[in-house]
Amino acid sequence: MEKFKDNFSKQSTAYQKYRPSYPKELFDYLSTLTKNYDLAWDCGTGNGQSAIGLANYFEKVYATDPSGQQISNAQSHPKITYKVEKAESCSLANNSVDLITVAQALHWFNFEKFYSEVKRVLKPEGIIAVWTYSLPRVSSEIDKLILHFHDNIVGEFWQKENQLVAEEYKTIPFPFNEIETPSFKFQKEITLEDLKGLLISWSATQRYKDKNRTDPIIQIEKELDNLWKKLDVPQLATWDIFLKAGK
Repeated sequence: MEKFKDNFSKQSTAYQKYRPSYPKELFDYLSTLTKNYDLAWDCGTGNGQSAIGLANYFEKVYATDPSGQQISNAQSHPKITYKVEKAESCSLANNSVDLITVAQALHWFNFEKFYSEVKRVLKPEGIIAVWTYSLPRVSSEIDKLILHFHDNIVGEFWQKENQLVAEEYKTIPFPFNEIETPSFKFQKEITLEDLKGLLISWSATQRYKDKNRTDPIIQIEKELDNLWKKLDVPQLATWDIFLKAGK
């Protein structure tokens, strides 16, 4: 059996606490793409950020992730069934799903096996929607520091799959009849602790820590603290969402 790349179990608490959730406008839009609302499958759900959004529209949401640690941190909801399952092999019935979503996870999947599963479980008129998102934008100086941390300090610890995120999913395989989608972004007021927590939740940060036995954030912490003190209040962070949808 092919072993999945477990990039997030160790920092699943930070992932749950500091990763941003997605805007209501995104789920409003996704709900317009399908005529039926019986079942949605949120694949690679992590701790359920997008599953919670889907629960406002669908009778049932099936949310899966191969990491039991991530699922254990997921937010419970009466409409959501959480399961520890790989994207490439789920226990859903044939032709049973109205909408499949993959939020910030598709780049980790075995595309051929996953897409075979998608075609098995989707209803004939069903929709698949996948998305990734940008680095946060806070201020010009802080943005430069985040980019320096991303590219230079933990840069060598990103895996080849992360390049698909850097390319905004423009180059990711997507063998469906693609639907032209609007652009989305999400915004959140964050504190300095929130920003540091977000950086800690990155898979490359965890791999750096595993190899070097030190926290790479130390290298930018003093400068980041000084920049944040100038701002003196929580800041509005903005992420761009890169969405692909098809049938």
